[in-house]
Amino acid sequence: RYVFSWHCPDGPGLSCPFLIDTTGAYFRQPDPSNLSVDDDFFQERIWPLLARRVPAFESLHPRGSWAGYYDYNTFDRNGVLGPHPKLENLFLAAGFSGHGLQHAPAAGRAVAELVVKGRYESLDLQRLGWKRLVEGEPLGEDGVV
Repeated sequence: RYVFSWHCPDGPGLSCPFLIDTTGAYFRQPDPSNLSVDDDFFQERIWPLLARRVPAFESLHPRGSWAGYYDYNTFDRNGVLGPHPKLENLFLAAGFSGHGLQHAPAAGRAVAELVVKGRYESLDLQRLGWKRLVEGEPLGEDGVV
């Protein structure tokens, strides 16, 4: 894969969603933050916790690190699933904040049921819909890291 970064002053703004063309080309608004890794964070914050939990980890040696972007729903850290409230024929499954891989099979099936049958059948996932965002009512979940 090739990834290119560019500047386009007349392009879509920050509200533009991740867009995948039918050809496979895609674009998204990048996160302008610094993606360098702070190795001291591991040494000072993570390693002591690991060594306290598993004493054998006292002798571990980091081999490498990387930084990347994270799909993060800033509203409530839960996925947004289902038809868009204003844009006809647009279905979304996004914003799962790191647990998307775990939820992907159920989310994919749910969206497929919505598209094909017009309703959830296997699992009722209405609580992950847009309504909570529109009404300002986040789903509470303390276990998201």
